[in-house]
Amino acid sequence: MHDIIVIGGGPAGVSAAILAAKAGKKTVVLDNDKGVTKRAWFENFYGIEEISGPDLIAIGKKQAVKFGAGFFDETVMKIESGEDGVTVFTEGNSFTAKEVIIATGMLATIAEASGIKTKPGTEPRVKTIIDVDAEGKTNMPHVWAAGTVAGESMHGIITAGHGAKVAINVISELNGERYVDHDVLKG
Repeated sequence: MHDIIVIGGGPAGVSAAILAAKAGKKTVVLDNDKGVTKRAWFENFYGIEEISGPDLIAIGKKQAVKFGAGFFDETVMKIESGEDGVTVFTEGNSFTAKEVIIATGMLATIAEASGIKTKPGTEPRVKTIIDVDAEGKTNMPHVWAAGTVAGESMHGIITAGHGAKVAINVISELNGERYVDHDVLKG
């Protein structure tokens, strides 16, 4: 069983995966490579002068893999939460974890198919979002949401930050205490 499954490989999902894997959590990302980030150009990310969406995602995946995250090309169909964890069903497989983070950008179809509470979106072109609390929890036990699908702005830098925030909350819940990730310069 995985500790954390992240559904979605855009800025929110990959940020969540980086922090989860770096915290030592057995983390996998399920993504079908259909997100809008692959068509994006960024000149508004802190610390990055300019970068294409595909390059940003490639760098993020490299960081997540460095810390032990796995990536699978999968289309998720449904999520079920039970006594033995959360099961994520894809077109041909199933994956089980203690916690799941949905970071599917503009699409809430997985939530709708799984009985997770949704509400009208607030961003242009985002019709439906997942109803979450301040920590990112949904109404389904052990299922969280991050980024645009959780009602955050579509701007990549904002969704990346929200993915990180939700990941910290998930890690904290798994650890039973607040998790902090601070690196310091060596030397």
